[in-house]
Amino acid sequence: MLEFRKVEKTFPGVRALKGIDFKIERGEIVGLVGENGAGKSTLMKVIYGAYRHDGGEVLIDGKPTRFDSPREAMQAGIGMVFQEQSLIPCLSVMENIFLGFEQQFVRFGVISWKRMAAAARQQLAKVHLDIDPATPTSQLSFAQRQMVELAKVLTLEERVDGDLVILLDEPTSVLAKEEVALLFERVRELRSRAAFIFISHRLDEVIEISDRIYVLKDGEVVDTVKRADAVIEQIQQKMVGREVSKAYYREEKQQAASATEVLVEARGLTQRGHYEDISFKLHRGEVLSLVGVEGSGGEAIMRSVFGLEAPDAGTLTVKGAEVKRHSAEAGVARGIGYIPRERKVEGIVGGMSVAENITLPQMGRFSRAGVLRTGREQVLAEHWIKRLEIKTPSADAPAGKLSGGNQQKVVLSKWRSSGADVILLDHPTRGVDIGAKENIYEVIRDMCSDGCGVLLMADTLEEAIGLSHTIAVVKDGRIVRWFDCKPGAKPSPYDLVHHMT
Repeated sequence: MLEFRKVEKTFPGVRALKGIDFKIERGEIVGLVGENGAGKSTLMKVIYGAYRHDGGEVLIDGKPTRFDSPREAMQAGIGMVFQEQSLIPCLSVMENIFLGFEQQFVRFGVISWKRMAAAARQQLAKVHLDIDPATPTSQLSFAQRQMVELAKVLTLEERVDGDLVILLDEPTSVLAKEEVALLFERVRELRSRAAFIFISHRLDEVIEISDRIYVLKDGEVVDTVKRADAVIEQIQQKMVGREVSKAYYREEKQQAASATEVLVEARGLTQRGHYEDISFKLHRGEVLSLVGVEGSGGEAIMRSVFGLEAPDAGTLTVKGAEVKRHSAEAGVARGIGYIPRERKVEGIVGGMSVAENITLPQMGRFSRAGVLRTGREQVLAEHWIKRLEIKTPSADAPAGKLSGGNQQKVVLSKWRSSGADVILLDHPTRGVDIGAKENIYEVIRDMCSDGCGVLLMADTLEEAIGLSHTIAVVKDGRIVRWFDCKPGAKPSPYDLVHHMT
């Protein structure tokens, strides 16, 4: 259906794609993996028409093709489900599905909402989503929005002759396990009418869903692996160009936490509908992980500690002072830093530069009489760009243009440079490649060595076990079990799952 022959794409100073050979057959699911910056996003944007390739050939059904816009790609049957989702929250489900193609429902200058709703139900049925098409999209769960995205792409069936090619960019990054299984079930059902290109940093999921896997590094295809021959460790080695360290979570750098100095103490914290009777102590130098299934209450606990949400009962003490006022501003003033799950929404300001994002919580340090001292701001930003190995053209580059892993490093450096010593990490490695994960693990160990306390919600059980001093298993809003995680005596994933479900 789709083939790349020696495709090149160059930006000023960067050769992003270097002679890419790539193809996908009808009904096939092809995985695409590589570190952040390997060329995956550029390749997808060439396929989708957002970028024009500089050299080589792109062929559809054997015919050379060049798209000048995503709309042209859509007219050729190529659709994309975006990692950050392209739906407009204030519009209804049906308005989002037919956005830009409303004319088919217009008569005498008036939209027939009844006809649009009926057509939307037909599209939603393709992905087995039974919801009212008039529902505001903002009221849907992330998993439901992901299915609406897929339904939106499948409207191409009625507008295009022939089969579709659907690009899935990190579609599972914030989905729970059962939601991932549901998405994969729908994708397999749709193979009769579409081929899929699946991008993810979760290699186990790529292997599970893909027929073949392309491994990219530095803008080149370094290997193509059939699912039957795929081994996670071998793919990781090809992605990073070296063997992944056995000390992946830096367990050898885990030092004992302070036995006496408590940074955060919760006593009987309760927020109705989210968590109940939560008590814990976070010591200086400690990584305390909250582990549980999606919706168990860990995220709400973390947001309450930062100040975004107020508990209904119980007491919270930070560095010996009881918290009376719950707000993000007050949390920052207490020296608490929060790295949220959806970094593009709550972690960074995409249109601001890397330097501006890094210094955002501490603008008072870089201004005098209301005038910003940009020179000092640049010096601090350059220091953290170097220390965390943030890959960016310059400190002035827009943070929204960086890869996911580098955006996460910007968020980490924002709080570390501000002097925060209570760090809340909500899935800090979600959607991040293996090399960037190792960098983030190194930063977490360094934060503990510097005397910070870290409250963590990890992306995997192995990550929680490898990084933590202590694990609290949260089930139905309550802490049901504690585990000590000393090096050499850590619990197994089964030990945790046994109490989670």
